[in-house]
Amino acid sequence: MTKDTIKTRDLLPAALSIAGSDPSGGAGIQADIKTFTVIGVYCGAAITALTSQNTMGVSSYLPLPAAFVRRQVQEVLDDLNVTHIKIGMVGNGEIAAALGEVLSSFAGEVIYDPVIKSSSGTSLFGPGSRAITEHLLPRTTFLTPNIAELEILTGRECTDTATALNAAQALFALAPRLKAVCLKGGHMDEQNRTVTDYLTRPAAGDQGEKEAAGRIFPVHHPRVFTRNTHGTGCTFASAFTAYLMQTNDVRKSFSSACAFVDILLRKSAPQPVGHGAGPLLHHWFSPETGG
Repeated sequence: MTKDTIKTRDLLPAALSIAGSDPSGGAGIQADIKTFTVIGVYCGAAITALTSQNTMGVSSYLPLPAAFVRRQVQEVLDDLNVTHIKIGMVGNGEIAAALGEVLSSFAGEVIYDPVIKSSSGTSLFGPGSRAITEHLLPRTTFLTPNIAELEILTGRECTDTATALNAAQALFALAPRLKAVCLKGGHMDEQNRTVTDYLTRPAAGDQGEKEAAGRIFPVHHPRVFTRNTHGTGCTFASAFTAYLMQTNDVRKSFSSACAFVDILLRKSAPQPVGHGAGPLLHHWFSPETGG
């Protein structure tokens, strides 16, 4: 069967994850594929970097040649009906530039989870973040940073909710296609028993009280005190992408992704996998019951 036999638009819609590989299976491309699969979305995968890591942390990583990363992405785009792309760990500026180039003509949604530093503090990107703002943010339609990533991208210190939301708003000036920032609140006020995640959209016109309420959508949920949090950021971004594919409703997808991660955190909390920060147990999610 040749490519001309079936038109691309008639193929099953697919997602593409572009991310690093985690040999322990809890984060990166492995967490992405698990997330898309249990939610019910087909996902291709292009690997940017190999890592040596486990639940106790990342010891090193090896970025793949930028041209080879680009070739992986192009091969998938040439064949599958990719409507949404989720980007995680990029690795270095050369790969960021290659991705910016290959995605320049991609008309679908690009959800970027800016994995710049591991939870244990290991840098996962080459020196500086200029390549991200120059090559990736212009292609991004949805951004899913945590507080540390938000500070790196904006160069602003985020000491509370107000400064974090102001920093998130500043990202819209850097990314002309950006429709929303999904700000993950797990690292804000870590002793608080409630976690609040924020969906924020660009301001327009006078920033009155009514407008502010319309462009900032918070989701509150009880904090799950557990060490089994490995891969939560990757999982959230992939879940948001999957639900967006299914519903085309940004607020609903944001709420569903928050609930998805919350369910997995609660189910995974009592289960030790590894000697450090254990992974989420994606296979225990039931799409039929939503839990």
